[in-house]
Amino acid sequence: MNEAAHPFQFETASYLTRICNQRASNVRALRAGLKRCSAASIFYHTFHSLGRLHFIPQGFSNDFAEWVLKSCNQPRLAEQLASLDIREYLSLTRLRADLWGLVNSYCLENPREARQPAFEPLYFCESIEVEVPLGKQARNLKEFREGITGLSHAAFHFHFITSRLRLRLRSNDFSLWLAGELGRESLARRINRLDIYTATLDGVRQQVIDQLDLEIGA
Repeated sequence: MNEAAHPFQFETASYLTRICNQRASNVRALRAGLKRCSAASIFYHTFHSLGRLHFIPQGFSNDFAEWVLKSCNQPRLAEQLASLDIREYLSLTRLRADLWGLVNSYCLENPREARQPAFEPLYFCESIEVEVPLGKQARNLKEFREGITGLSHAAFHFHFITSRLRLRLRSNDFSLWLAGELGRESLARRINRLDIYTATLDGVRQQVIDQLDLEIGA
């Protein structure tokens, strides 16, 4: 079994959440908030919320969709917001534009519903990420599998989900290392294609392990 010249360094992240001075009390206010809020707030309510909402087998994967459904009772718009696949985004500017476009279209088509007060307001938040090394590394597939198995939800989310934007690649830390250090391009592509929406973080982790087992046993 070949070994990597540069081992994979397992890390996690700590987050400090800050409540911003913006809030939305209806869908129209959400439209305005999406236009003015910081890029960090867009990240918090989409990429970061995916980790929190992944503990729930049912429901939507971003805060905007959850709020529109539960507090505004607008399931059609909620489904549209939830349908955006964050794996396809390399820019928060583009993600913001698509979110705003969906809400704007809804407001234009449904002006009365867009003005209805929400049951609870949405408070725009941000998070500050601090990377924390775990002191664990892997040089080959077996060590990598062992490391994946013992990762916390936060560490798995850090390497597999938030890394997609941080690296400015349509990939993740795992696939990047497998392809670049071990030359396992096919395995890297299979792992990168795993659906992060239809399973919990534990479910996605198991799918990663299953792909590693197939490769190790090949």
